[in-house]
Amino acid sequence: MNETSGESDGLEQEEHEMLAALRRRRRLLRLQAVDEPLTTERLTLGQRIADAVASVMGSWKFIIVRSAILIAWIAANQLGAMKGWDPYSFILLNLALSFQAAYAAPVIMMSQNRQQDIDRRVAENDYRINVEAELEIERLCCKLS
Repeated sequence: MNETSGESDGLEQEEHEMLAALRRRRRLLRLQAVDEPLTTERLTLGQRIADAVASVMGSWKFIIVRSAILIAWIAANQLGAMKGWDPYSFILLNLALSFQAAYAAPVIMMSQNRQQDIDRRVAENDYRINVEAELEIERLCCKLS
């Protein structure tokens, strides 16, 4: 009976090491507060601004207000309510919308990239938990047989 612990329960040494690492990680996650975010890093000012801009621009309130402003602008320009305000056919409106798009798109992409990094970490954690569960189930099956 000179078997190593890896051979006696049907698991290889690498699987034992993975199980031990995953158990340590699970204990650490249990020690974190429930409402503590997954990432322990503090957000920079730029990240907070990007998140705020993305949350505002991705809302129905923004779309409705922006649509109302555009309709009012077009109506005022077409009816001639403000003579000389936008003398060429919606050039000023086009400039305003292009300016908004030029700055909004990169800021929203910054927020999305940060969220993608968070999602990637969550997926990696889920994968590790699934691997641990698989190994523990395999270990139980080996003990039962």
